[in-house]
Amino acid sequence: MTQLSRRELLRSAVLAGIALPVLSSCASPVSNGGGASSAPAAGATSAANPLGFAADKPLEIWVFDGGFGDGYAKDIHEPLIKAKHPTLEIKHNATKEIAKTLQPRFAGGNPPEFINNSGANAMDFGALVQDGQLADLTPLYDAPSWDDPAVKVRDTIDPAAIAFGTYDGKPYVLNYANTVWGIWYSQKLFDDEGWQVPKTWAEFTALCETIKKAGKTAPFTYAGKHPFYIYEAILTLAAKIGGKDVLKNIDNLEDGAWKAEPVKQAATAFAELGAKYLLQGTAGLDHIQTQTAQNKGEVAMLPCGSWLENEQKDSTPADFGYAVFPLPDFGPSDALPYGTMHIQPGEEYVVPAKSANPRAGLEYMRAMLSKEGAGKFMELVSTLTVVKGAGEGQTLKPGLKSASTALTAAGDNAVWFLFRKWYVDMHDEVAAASGQLMSGKLTVDEWTDRAQKKADSIKSDSSVKKFTR
Repeated sequence: MTQLSRRELLRSAVLAGIALPVLSSCASPVSNGGGASSAPAAGATSAANPLGFAADKPLEIWVFDGGFGDGYAKDIHEPLIKAKHPTLEIKHNATKEIAKTLQPRFAGGNPPEFINNSGANAMDFGALVQDGQLADLTPLYDAPSWDDPAVKVRDTIDPAAIAFGTYDGKPYVLNYANTVWGIWYSQKLFDDEGWQVPKTWAEFTALCETIKKAGKTAPFTYAGKHPFYIYEAILTLAAKIGGKDVLKNIDNLEDGAWKAEPVKQAATAFAELGAKYLLQGTAGLDHIQTQTAQNKGEVAMLPCGSWLENEQKDSTPADFGYAVFPLPDFGPSDALPYGTMHIQPGEEYVVPAKSANPRAGLEYMRAMLSKEGAGKFMELVSTLTVVKGAGEGQTLKPGLKSASTALTAAGDNAVWFLFRKWYVDMHDEVAAASGQLMSGKLTVDEWTDRAQKKADSIKSDSSVKKFTR
């Protein structure tokens, strides 16, 4: 599941020849006034209703019916807000086609109050912001938290959750789940074979060689039909080698950012991995096929996000023991230490600015960000959230426990990139090129050339809204 998001990753299927809807062509909002929106006006406020929403108007909710389903909304978050505001009418809806279903509502000026904007058919966040369609979430973050009126909402969550949803200095998107990316493996398999988690790139390639020679299982795979999975790993390694500015420069469309030496080094390392150690047929496999192959013992390691354990729950052997390790140290001159992880808030939620009762949408988010709301969500879908302490006292599954430990260990050494949300066309191009890099159809220089050319094209296109961090 798209947490940074699983749903968004599926867009890369288009590039692999799979018939999925193209987000950029179906999701650009129809202008309805244009310009950045301001925070929705508040009605009368009180201790029970600090955001001043209209209790006599409905709260219409639309949830993406994907890997998380919509049970968490119906069984956790909606009852939570209903208990505090019993007169509030909630209209629950779920769909797999967010843009197709809701785009006409935006065009008509009557969008719902709350949307889980996810999936291959999600709406373009940058376009929504540019057109003034999303409510500024600042009043939510400045409001008293659900659990303690003396503490603001913003102080109860991971600051990155706010940063990831910020455009031009204003927060418009709530990123709710916290995804930890890394190399996933079976603890049982490693224990049975006597394999150790590699701490250096030399140890990693040596382990791959050992596994290959043993002939029982392939060393490595990734979702070949969705090559975002592999460019995510390449860029994480590049940041580890050269520091966080490597990814910041890419996001900011800096000249030559894709041709920086750390990016080339990381791409070279993974191209060599692709040439020597991939599961046969990787290029033609999707995420479920590669993950299921791992469950069957056909492959040892794969890069993925921390939704993996929950997504594979129906096909994973009981004693499999999901675990994750960070990308190993590339060399002694790495800018960032061992334990550096790609950690990214995802699973995006928005409040349309032009809905009839937008402050009710903000209040719903406030309930979601309670410890109860986040903790029960975490337990139900086996996913970390951005709410501090939400997992306290819970018994976590092995993979989620491993991811939680990695999240804590990474601390300030968390890296991320945002161009995939800001510039969908660049995400598409880099994903397609990365699949060709791994299959030997592009050299490293050709890969960097393609990525840089696309970045330069976006930078020079005055019709594309630019964002910086």
